[in-house]
Amino acid sequence: MTAFKSQYIAFSAPSGAGKTTIIKHLLQKYPELALSVSATTRPKRNYESDGKDYFFLSQDAFQKAVDKGRFLEYEEVHGNYYGTLKDKVEELIDRGKSVLFDIDVKGALSVKKAYKNSILIFIKPPDSEALRKRLSNRKSEDEETIARRLERQTFEYEQSRFFNFTVINDDLQQAIQEVEKLIIDGQ
Repeated sequence: MTAFKSQYIAFSAPSGAGKTTIIKHLLQKYPELALSVSATTRPKRNYESDGKDYFFLSQDAFQKAVDKGRFLEYEEVHGNYYGTLKDKVEELIDRGKSVLFDIDVKGALSVKKAYKNSILIFIKPPDSEALRKRLSNRKSEDEETIARRLERQTFEYEQSRFFNFTVINDDLQQAIQEVEKLIIDGQ
């Protein structure tokens, strides 16, 4: 059984930096890890399932959860709310898992505030041009969305100075190995 340096490991990155790919690899390789599933008010897409991709809540249910202090962190993004439910994280911990957070920089800093021993890892692309190319190659976003994501990159880079580690994802396998060294006890 693999031992991790923390039970709380948060990953942030500009969209397209490879964070989700790295997290998926870790989840497949290490059964002791579990992904924190966020709650959202945005509509469920056909291919998504409640509790696996997100916990889909109405605006009213989300607000009630906010009022009751049930969120570790939450934020409005383009008119929809996203957040991490404390009880869902604690359920994973109670099951003996170390929790991975795939989260924006503000959310990661909230994780650090709540769990002092958490590890925050910022995944960076080699440069802005590589990021633009990755976003364009996805073919899932229009130029306006890509421009908005690239614009946010400056803010994300500024916030990354508060993270424990930064990993540059120029070569995916190398980035995965570097992340494993950062999170696995004794490496």
